[in-house]
Parts: sequence; C-alpha cells; structure tokens
Amino acid sequence: YEAIGLDICVHPHHISNKIFIYLFLFCFVLTGDITQKGYEKKRAKLLAPFVPQTQNVDVSIQLTPGLSSEPTSSPNAVPVAAPRQHRAHRSGGTRDDRYRSDIHTEAVQAALARHKEEKMALPMPTKRRSAFAQSSAENCTPPDTSSASEDEGSLRRRQAAISAMLAQNLQSPEYWINRSVQSSSTSSSASSTLSHGDGKTQNHSQGQTSILADVLAHTRIGTSSSVPPDVTSTVPQDRNSRADLPPNITVRGMSRGQSRSSMMDTAAGVPAHSRVSTKIQQLLNTLKRPKRPPLSEFFLDDFEEIVEVPQPDPNTPRPEGRQMIPVKGEPLGVVSNWPPALQAALARWGATQAKSPALTALDITGKPLYTLTYGKLWSRSLKLAYTLLNKLGTKNEPVLKPGDRVALVYPNSDPGMFWVAFYGCLLAEVIPVPIEVPLSLKDAGSQQIGFLLGSCGVGLALTSEVCLKGLPKTQNGEIMQFKGWPRLKWVVTDTKYLTKPSKDWQPHIPTANTDTAYIEYKASKEGTVMGVAVSKISMLTHCQALTQACNYCEGETLVNVLDFKKDSGLWHGVLTVSVILLNSSVLLVLFSFTDFPHVFVSRVAMVKCRDLHWAMMAHRDQKDTNLSSLRMLIVADGANPWSVSSCDAFLNVFQSHGLKPEMICPCASSPEAMTVAIRRPGAQGTPLPARAILSMAGLSHGVIRVNTEDKNSALTVQDVGHVMPGGLMCIVKPDGPPMLCKTDEIGEIVLNSRVGGTMYYGLPGVTKNTFEVIPINSGGTPIGDVPFTRTGLLGFVGPGSLVFVVGKIEGLLSVSGRRHNADDLVATALAVEPVKTVYRGRIAVFSVTVFYDERVVIVAEQRPDANEEDSFQWMSRVLQAIDSIHQVGLYCLALVPANTLPKTHLGGIHISETKQHFLEGSLHPCNILMCPHTCVTNLPKPRQKQPVGVGPASIMVGNLVAGKRIAQASGRDLGLIDDQEQSRKHQFLSEALQWRAQTDPDHVLYMLLNAKGVAVSTATCSQLHKRAEKITAALLERGGINTGDNVVLLYPPGIDLIASFYGCLYAGCIPVTVRPPHPQNLAATLPTVRMIIDVSKAACILTTQTLMKILRSKEAAGCVNVKTWPNIIDTDDLPRKRPSNIYKPPTAEMLAYLDFSVSTTGMLTGVKISHSAVNALCRSIKLQCELYSSRQIAICMDPYCGLGFVLWCMSSVYSGHQSILIPPMELETSLPLWLSTLSQYKIRDTFCSYSVMELCTKGLGTQTEALKARGVNLSCVRSCVVIAEERPRLALTQSFSRLFKDLGLSPRAVSTAFGARVNLAICLQGTAGPDPSTVYVDMKSLRHDRVRLVERGAPQSLPLMESGTILPGVRVIIVNPETRGPLGDSHLGEIWVNSPHNASGYYTICGEESLQADHFNTRLSFGDTETLWARTGYLGFVRRTELLDASGDRHDALFVVGSLDETLELRGLRYHPIDIETSVSRAHRSIAESAVFTWTNLLVVVVELSGSEQEALDLVPLVTNVVLKEHHLIVGVVVIVDPGVIPINSRGEKQRMHLRDSFLADQLDPIYVAYNM
Repeated sequence: YEAIGLDICVHPHHISNKIFIYLFLFCFVLTGDITQKGYEKKRAKLLAPFVPQTQNVDVSIQLTPGLSSEPTSSPNAVPVAAPRQHRAHRSGGTRDDRYRSDIHTEAVQAALARHKEEKMALPMPTKRRSAFAQSSAENCTPPDTSSASEDEGSLRRRQAAISAMLAQNLQSPEYWINRSVQSSSTSSSASSTLSHGDGKTQNHSQGQTSILADVLAHTRIGTSSSVPPDVTSTVPQDRNSRADLPPNITVRGMSRGQSRSSMMDTAAGVPAHSRVSTKIQQLLNTLKRPKRPPLSEFFLDDFEEIVEVPQPDPNTPRPEGRQMIPVKGEPLGVVSNWPPALQAALARWGATQAKSPALTALDITGKPLYTLTYGKLWSRSLKLAYTLLNKLGTKNEPVLKPGDRVALVYPNSDPGMFWVAFYGCLLAEVIPVPIEVPLSLKDAGSQQIGFLLGSCGVGLALTSEVCLKGLPKTQNGEIMQFKGWPRLKWVVTDTKYLTKPSKDWQPHIPTANTDTAYIEYKASKEGTVMGVAVSKISMLTHCQALTQACNYCEGETLVNVLDFKKDSGLWHGVLTVSVILLNSSVLLVLFSFTDFPHVFVSRVAMVKCRDLHWAMMAHRDQKDTNLSSLRMLIVADGANPWSVSSCDAFLNVFQSHGLKPEMICPCASSPEAMTVAIRRPGAQGTPLPARAILSMAGLSHGVIRVNTEDKNSALTVQDVGHVMPGGLMCIVKPDGPPMLCKTDEIGEIVLNSRVGGTMYYGLPGVTKNTFEVIPINSGGTPIGDVPFTRTGLLGFVGPGSLVFVVGKIEGLLSVSGRRHNADDLVATALAVEPVKTVYRGRIAVFSVTVFYDERVVIVAEQRPDANEEDSFQWMSRVLQAIDSIHQVGLYCLALVPANTLPKTHLGGIHISETKQHFLEGSLHPCNILMCPHTCVTNLPKPRQKQPVGVGPASIMVGNLVAGKRIAQASGRDLGLIDDQEQSRKHQFLSEALQWRAQTDPDHVLYMLLNAKGVAVSTATCSQLHKRAEKITAALLERGGINTGDNVVLLYPPGIDLIASFYGCLYAGCIPVTVRPPHPQNLAATLPTVRMIIDVSKAACILTTQTLMKILRSKEAAGCVNVKTWPNIIDTDDLPRKRPSNIYKPPTAEMLAYLDFSVSTTGMLTGVKISHSAVNALCRSIKLQCELYSSRQIAICMDPYCGLGFVLWCMSSVYSGHQSILIPPMELETSLPLWLSTLSQYKIRDTFCSYSVMELCTKGLGTQTEALKARGVNLSCVRSCVVIAEERPRLALTQSFSRLFKDLGLSPRAVSTAFGARVNLAICLQGTAGPDPSTVYVDMKSLRHDRVRLVERGAPQSLPLMESGTILPGVRVIIVNPETRGPLGDSHLGEIWVNSPHNASGYYTICGEESLQADHFNTRLSFGDTETLWARTGYLGFVRRTELLDASGDRHDALFVVGSLDETLELRGLRYHPIDIETSVSRAHRSIAESAVFTWTNLLVVVVELSGSEQEALDLVPLVTNVVLKEHHLIVGVVVIVDPGVIPINSRGEKQRMHLRDSFLADQLDPIYVAYNM
C-alpha cells in the first residue's frame, strides 16, 4: 500500500481499485514492455484520482484476522484489460515454488535508508570496452516463453520503499561525493582510456567527476613519481623474447634491511591519477567497516590452525515452549461402495457411465479440443494394457513383465494420451514413471533424469506419435542418446497402433496392496532426481482422503491448470477423478482459468500462485464472468510463505465477481508424503483463520516469535489448513536425530499416514533416512514404533491445530548456524528496483560451501538494455538490503545475460544446474560482485609473532627435548678427492685453455647446432685459443683498454661469446655478459642493456656487426641515448694479430668476471666472481658430474648468467669434455631439436632450463609416436638437469618424465640444480649420489615456518623435490633470518652457504663494504660463530633421508621452498606465491598462468585467460573460492588479462614486482578487474 501512496486507515474503500491498477502496471514491468520513464508516467496518470497527502501511519504488527469477506464496492473499480500481446508470452510458467510478496516493503526502505550516510564508495569493477558487447536478448538466445510471473510476483510495496530511500539519498552531499568517486573510477572503466589516450573527448560531467577523483586520489595516495614505461603492451606473445627487467628497476647493491620501500612498500610510487590505485583505496575504505558477526578469539596450536564458526550469541532467542504433542487428522470415513482398487473404479465407471465425460481438454480460446469419456478411457487403456503384455515381444520372451518400470513421455498439451498410458500401465501391472519430454541434448537436469531412469531400471518409454517426431534425432533418424540415459525402446501408444484384446483376455485387477503402483520423480536440493514409489493401497487411500477433505461429489467439474503428470495435478486431476465420477477440464495453455468456471459451472479449481497472477493480468471486464459456482479454489503451492500476497491480490480483484474468501484453500504437499494438509472450504460468512506475523530474525534461529519490535523484518504466513484425514503429524528438528520440537520452534514436518510414498525406488540407503523416521522425545527415547515420512517442509502447528509452513528444506541456506530461506532473499532482492536491471524478475538464490561454511550466492538475469552503472548500483543496494533485513552477508552477486540461465520444463530457473554452472565456471556472468570480506567471518585470528630471543642454551634444550639435529648438510670434501687431471695445476681458466691448445689442439670443445640440427660452427682447443688472442689484440689496439676495465659482451648464444670471454681474460679485462636486445622489441629490451652497461661502467662493448647496427639505429635512438654508448668493437672481422703477451693475474682472488641477472623480485643484481671461485666451481662440477675429455654433454639454455653461463663458457675448457650447444631460440622453429640431438649423439648428460622443458612438454606432448617413428630414443640419457634459481617445479618435471617415458627416458634421469646470486651452484644432481627424493610437507605448518612431513595425498599437503645433491666443497646451514641463529631440521629458514666458489660480493657503484659483509661475510649469532657464510635469500630445510651417499653415510637432502624476498606476509603467516598460483591455475581450464602479489595488505591475483572473453568473469568466484579454501586467505583484487601479459625473465621465472608496478600504473589493459568487497 505504501508503494501506491495509500493510507489504509484513511481510504479503505480505495484499496482494491488501487491494488489492481498497481498490478496492471506491474504486468508491464515484469514482461519488460515498458521503460522506467513510461512506467512513472502511466503510474502517475492512473493513480491521480487516489493520491491524497500521505501521512506516516504506524501499523502495529500482530496476529491479524483474514480479510473481510464483504466485497468492496467502488464506482471506480473498473479493471483494465491487459493488452492482447501479453497472451503470446504465456506458457508453462516459471519456478513452481517462488512468489513475491508486498508485505514488508518498509523493510527494504529502512535497510537502504540506513546506508544513506555511508561515506565511502564501493569500487566498481573495471571492464575492457571490447569485452562483453552485449546484444539484445532476442539476438543472443530464443525469447523467453515462460510466464516468469512467479519469479517477479508482487513487488509493489517493497519497490516503492527503495524509491523513498533514493529520494532521501539524493539530498545528501555524501551521495554526490560517492557518486563522483564511483563515476571517476568507472566512467572510463573500459580498460585504459586515460592511459592509452583514446582520443575521444569525454562529456562535461565525466570531466568534473574525474577531477574530483584526482583530488581524492592525491589526498589518499600521496605523492606521485614518474610512471614506469609500459613494457607489456608492445611485448610480443613469445615469452622467450621477454625483457629481463623493466627500465625502472632498482639496482641490487643493498641489504634486505634496505628494502625497496620507496616504491614497493608504500603507495608513493603510484601515479596519483591511477584509476587502479583510487579503486583499491576505495576498497580499503569499505573494508574498514566492522564485519558481522565479529571475530571471536582463537587460540592457535603450534601446528594446527583452529577454524571454527564464531561462538553463538548469548542473546540468541531459544525455544521456550513445551514439547509438542503429535497432531492427529480426522479419521478416514468408511465408504460402503469404495472400490477395492483404482483400476476397479475405472472398470465400474467405464461400464456403467460410459458416456459421462472424464476429461475435457481446452484450447487457447477456451473451446473444447476433445472430450474423453469414461467408456473411451476404459477401452483404450484396456487395448494398451493388452498390447504391452502380448504384442511387444514373443509369447515365450515378452518385453514387459508385471512389475517392470516404463517411462511415460508425453507433452503437457496431450492429457488424453497420458491418461490412457497411465491407466494402461496400471491395468498391465507395469509401473509407470512419468517424466518430462526431452526437447534437446542441453536440457537442464536431463542427465539427472537419466539417473532416475537408471535407478528405476527403465528400458521402455511410451510416447505419442507427434511427440516422437519432435524428439531430437541422429542423422540416421534414430532417437538421440541423451547424456546419462539408459538405452530406451520407444513405443507409440496412439489408438491406431493398439491391438484390440481377444474376448477371452481380461486384465488382472487385484485388491490394492503394498506393491508399487507408479513412480513420481522428485528433484533434490543438489539436483539429483529420485523416484518416489507410491503403492497401490497408498494411491487408493490418498484418493479417499482427498475426496473426504475436499468433499468431492459425483458429477462435479474440476478445472485443473496444473501439470497433470505429478503432484496435485496428478492426484486430484487424474487419480481422484477416476474414483469419484468427476469431469476434469485441463487447460492446455495456462490461460485465465477465470474465463471458464462459469462456462462449465465448475465447482473446484486447481491452481498455483503463478496462475492467480496470470488470471489477474489477462482478466477482462466481461459481464458474464462469475465465480460464484466455485466452492473451492485449491492453491496447490500454499506452502510457499509468500503465497499469501497472491491470494489476497486475487481476492481483491475477483471478489466483485462472486469469489468468496472462504473458497480459497491453500494446501501443502511433498512428493514423499503427498498431500500433507489442506484448508477445508468454510461455510459462507465464517471468519478466515488468523495469520501469523513472524520475526525473520527469530525464524533464522528456528524459533517462532510474533514480530512486535522491528516491523521491518516480518514475515506474514497463512495457514494451510488441517492435517489430512487419517494422518498423524509431528514437527522434528531438521538437523541431527529426529527430536520433537517445542511448540514455539520451527522444524521439519513429518507425517505418518497410509497415504504417501513408500521409498525412493532403487535407493534403499536414502529411503531409510526419509521414509522410516521415528521421532524421539527430549530424553532420546522413541515416541512409538510407527515410522514417519519426512516431508521436506519447514513449519509449525499453530492454534486450533492449524498447520503453518514457512519454507522448504531444499530452499534452506544454513549460514553460520542460522537458517535463511532462499525465497525470502529473492523477495528482498526483487524489491530493490529491478525495473532497470533484472530481466523479467529471474533471480536464483543458492549456497555454496566455501571454507567450512555455507555462502549465499545470488544470480540474476540482466536486461539487455541495462547499463553497467545501473547494474552495479542495483547489486550494491541488494547487498545492503539483505544485510540489514536478513543479517546475512552475500558471498557473490552475479548478473548473467537475459535468457541464459538453465530452465526447468515450465520455464523457471533450474537452481541446481545454475549452481553447478557457477561452481564449474560456465555461468558466463556479465557483471559480478564478490563480498568475501563481509561474509567470511570464521577465519582464524591473525598470528601474532612473538619476539624471538633464542640463545645457545635454549637451542640445546630444544634439541634435547625434541630430539632434533641442527639443520646443516655438506657435499664431499673437495680437498680430499684425488684428481689427477693436469688442468688442476692451473689456477686460472685462461692458463687451462692455453695448456689445452698446446697439448690437444684438435680436440673439439664446442659444437653449435642450428634449427636443422646441423653443426654450423665448431671450436677446437686451438681455434678457440687463437680467436681469443685476436679479440685480445683488437681490445688492446682499438679499445684502449686498461687492465681491470669492464667489457660488455653483447652476443647471441654461440661460440663468439665464448671466444670473447677468453679474449677478455687474456687482456686482463673483466667480461660482463649481457643478453642482446630483441630486434622486434627494442622499446622493452634495450633499456635493460643500457642499464647494465651504465651500472657496470663498461669501457667498451664487444659485439657482432648486426648488433652494432641495431645499437646505432634510429629505432634504438627512440629508446635510449645512442650517442653515449661506450666504444663498440665489432668482432666479426678481426685483424690477424696476436697480443704481445697474455695477462696473468697476480693472485687468484682477483676478479674474473661480473654476473648480472634480474631476480624474480625485479632487482638487477651484479655479483663479482673471482678466479679462485671459477676454478673451484668448475672442479666441483667436474667431480660431481664425472666430466672427462671423452665425454659429450648437450646444453640447451641461455648463456648469460648463473650456472648456465658457467656450463656454456667455462666447464668444457676446465674439464675437456665436448659441449654441444643448442640455443633455445632455435627450438621455436624446430621443437624436437633438443631431444633428437640427445638421441643422435647418444648424450648421457644434458642441461636445460624450465622454459625449454615447458616448451617440449606443451609442444611435443602429443607427438611422441611421431618422434618414436623418426627413431628418437632417449634411453641413453643418464641425467637431465634443469638449471634454476627457484623451488623445483615438480609437476613440470614429472610431466616431462611421463610424456617421454615412451621414448626410453628413465624416470630417474630428470633432476634439478639450485644456485643463487651469492653462489651460482649449490646443488647439482651428480652421477654418484642417490636419486633426488620427494617429501610431502604440511602447508599449514609451513606458513608457521615449521616443517612437518605428512603422507602423500594428505589434505593440505605440498610435494617438494630435493634440489639436487650438494656439490663437493659446499656446506649449507638453515638459519633464522631474524635472529641469525641455526635452526633444527624441523624448521624452515634461510639457506646459508659456505664454499670456495662463493661470489666475492655485489658489484656496487659506490662499493659499500657493509653491504657485502651483510650478504657475503656473515656469521651465526651463536653456535659456530667463526665460519663465514653467504646468505642466499632463499628459504628451505634439510632432511636426513634413509638413502646412502657415495661415502656410505646417510644422505642429507636440501629442499628449497622459495625466495625470502618474494614471500607474502599475510595474517601473520608466511605464504609463498607459487603455492597460491598453483591453486589458482587448477581452478579453471581457461587459466593459462597466474601471479600473485600484495599491495597495502590486499592480495592481488592476476590471471591470464586462455579462453574466450565471456569466460573472464567466471574466474572471479573460482579464484576467490580456491584461495580461501586452500590457503585461508581472502583475495582483494582479481585481475583478468590476456595470455602473455605476466612478465617472465630468461630463466622462465615470473617477475611479480614488475607486474605489480604495471598494474598500479594502469598499464596492463586488463579484460576485467574485480574488487572483492
């Protein structure tokens, strides 16, 4: 009434007129045939005569009597005829159990009014302009032919409440500020309009809001710095050509204490106009609000996180009444001539009343299509029974035997055929299973129907000829095999195909017994379809009970507009008709049944609430419309608590046409118990039963409280009458044992009766829990031995033994110990201005289990013409309304394009299928809003780190108590190993090369292969030495180089690089290898080259002619200053000169070369490697891998830094083995190159990078048979080592081993190495050591820096592979990075290393000794305080295994977990990005790659989408779910980007900090950015 602007106390006589006008208006709204403006205009015009000055009326809420039975009279009460075009839209209706109410409008008004003073704006998602260009619904999908009125129902009062709230909001200044912030962050939300300069001018209002956003951004974010250049937008898709670092990377010459806070840890590095940063700040502001309910206190065990629901509130209402007493229905009367069986009744009427009509089918205009008399029904059923039993098979092998199950597949348009088939089956004593007609292979729930047919053992389907022609066919004309369905034999039952029975054949009609008569299908909450078996005696008794309750008499006409294949439509309209001589009129199209009762002088009508809506919409003011002949209007879904609104509205419209209030008879039923209760038709003038106005808060706690305080959250419920005759009803607790409820407690209705189902056919386990329930009292003792049946209805017994139903188990959402009804939430959502946003009111509500609790999800169909901002506003308001009214937080709110949600056969939303699509990521939303911060309140309390003060005494005590050893391990002793090689005598690598050139000049050291596998160049010892001398001469002659100068080597992978390296050593220069710039991507790669040249203070550059031209090109000049390059020497054409002398360093501690690399944290780090370190490292590798002159190894990796550079350039010269060099870029044109080389040269040892291994796994995984046919055989490979500075990628190495096992690759061959900046090679799997071991650690413990081993497959287990055997001469120890004290082997700590080949220090411009001492010359705080260690910056642990090493001792394995700089400190715990990324990548098939980072304590997940852009929004809830479930973290922002956007360095490692900078600078051009509330 408030929606109409009516004061009921002042104008009672206007009520019916105004409600009808409002209903009429709403018809337009619901069907989408009116715009908002048109709606307002029409509303004002129609309501003009009725709108006085409104006053605030305080209506007290209490138990209210029903509406007066006196018809209202008014001269203006002229119903308006609905336009004709509405009729075309009408067909089956939508969900049968959802109707909307107008009872609590003020609730939504108050809820949203509370938020009007909110001073923060929710950040609207960012969406690329190109994505989701939504066409009209008609173009996308076939038009929705369903009625949909159930989904929209009566929103009248709730909707006006929102309008009132908006009127208030528009006057508050905060509203405009918030709007401006939102507009600034969304008006150009399409990708990077501002960043990338679209060139389109924006309108004035947008400009203003953007200025305001800038002001706000400045105040929130702080000072801006220069924007980093966009290094992703121009990068080609090829990952191998990526830049190693962005141009703004900090130079690594700093300790971990001196962090990159200037850019990373504060927001100062973010440009103030960045839209992303503004939105994140908005998000942080919204998260400052307190959650509901508050977090309770938790006590954390050392090992286990305790996750529990917050403790119940002591103020929670509890039931206070006495224990209920079972309620009995009236006894079943004794009828003298009651038939012994249903078939006997049909036989009697078929013989005695053959001409009497049993069924009249009506067409769309109300004309009778055909009439089926009792005589025809009997004779046709008899023919069908005879045909089924005698004509389908042979006499000896009949297809059907009595007791077999048969599917009945008939459309709603053919009730006659269905009746004949149903009774024919009963007469043949086979069991009919009525199902819906499968119209396509994609029918929602079709697979579950297959489960039903399978569980019932159905092999035969009866159908009509017309229906059979309409079924989907294969190309051969056979019926399509539906997914999940058993193979069916189809039988057509049209009369012309039936055989007349022989005179001596009579059907066997036994007295009704407990054998199954028919099976009615029922869909559970999870979507499983089960068959409820109804026995012959139950079927007959149910007809008797209905006849007694409804007082049916012979000759009455029943109008039935329900589905006649199940539920009340079957029970009243098909079965009872046969027992009592009734004429059932079935309307083929759901038309206005009000046009027909007066034509047929109908006494009873069977409807659902949706039919009441349609009747009001299609009603015309026909003078002969007269409903006075009706004595009973059965509302079959009266169990829906929102049905009261429909009944009242219908009564108001048709009271003047003879409808009396006492005629309306709501009933409650369920497939299991059949009819549970029905309101009996009352005598004229008797007052209607009272209604209960209940507190929604009380209902959520399962108690009945009359709503007297907060009138905003009240639910008005009408009764569904008394228990059925012969029934005994109890109310039991819905969860746990079936304990009787108290009188003021809501519970599940259970019924004991001779009526109802007997079991779920073929499912004995589920049957016991539903059909054999024995209630117990509070003491736990059974109240008797009679079994009850669960009805699935939630309710209570009110005064006078009236039954009230408040919901269904299948619509129950149990969140944090409270119960909410899905229908209630839909009603609230629909009341929030759906006109602009929701398509025909189609909304689905369900819950998903995430992190130990149910989470509420709302999915709605969005109107084709809805804009982004309206949709987002609607979603925001729905959040607020539901939060205030129901005190429950929404987890996810999604809008999908119109007509895309899966539908039931009547056109409603198929809830379980929608939920399945949501969980699978196939819902394809066009808008989504996740609110995990609001509703996930059961996270453990953040861990508070205690100050650590560990000393020698405590660690000794700890070791004694725990029996743990200090976590340390070492390789073999380098000094004790006998090495006869002559090269050992040479301190310097330059001397070793000269020695080899003299002693074995023709021995081939290097062979370089091209993409075809052909050796394009080779280098013998002599050739390499001579070429190095030429380069030395050129350096001294052209470069003017002094001893100790740095020289940059800029070469593609090849022998020139190696020769230049030794040329520098011969000249006494310090070589610095740099990856050359990518010719097609100079803008991204050349600045990196320039930075290394500048940082290293290079005196000159050695390079090729081609690269020299690139360095001096115009394109290069656009990226860097080409005029300030150092001297560039081209080594392609060298003079034939030899240097006068070859430089020999005075001491081995002198610098040999500089190793520059970009870490995964985006830092450029250059380390100094001395001659002694080079010598020790080469010797260590030689001993570990048993490398000798006669050996060949193959290297397929980049040669610019780390262990890859050592293997490529130095190892062969030291050990004398031959290295076959395969540049990784050659694999791009010839993928099998590496593997075929291994096979061709019978290589035993090969080294590669993860990039190469991934390339082969993805590219060659399906070609193993072709490779085998080409003769590729990998059985020769003894060790295949992946060189990396990270945790071993176990999944990749295992995939590689499995894929190429067929080519002979041994599963033991693949292993990994580990190096760091401070020591290039710590671990390398050798030939003598044991195989690398794999352990499973508990991830929860790992977050606490503890190592707890668990069994494989244990929940929350993480597999870790050993990083290779520790090299000879290397010692490692695990240290607490804060206290610098040694740890036990059950702890995770930083890996420290002591080795003769440690790097000398960072190469710094200023040469600060303190920084070098911190990382390269560090001592333990206690224990062995004399040894000098280098800090690797990686976390790991040491485990003593059962395996034995070469010396016979137990092997100590080192496990690397991750980089210390990259770990995420969240909630007081330590997380490793790779673990979260692994979970994310598993979440959906279209996730190609992912990366995570944090910003201001928000976890940001960037996901590369490999599928179509319409899948982008599917990923948001899946990513949020998986991170919450597996890592107990709430994702703050989800960014969906194109493949190849996540930057990767040359070693295949993600550069997460670079990605973070690009994201904050708004340079990613994301497909979608979702800000989780």
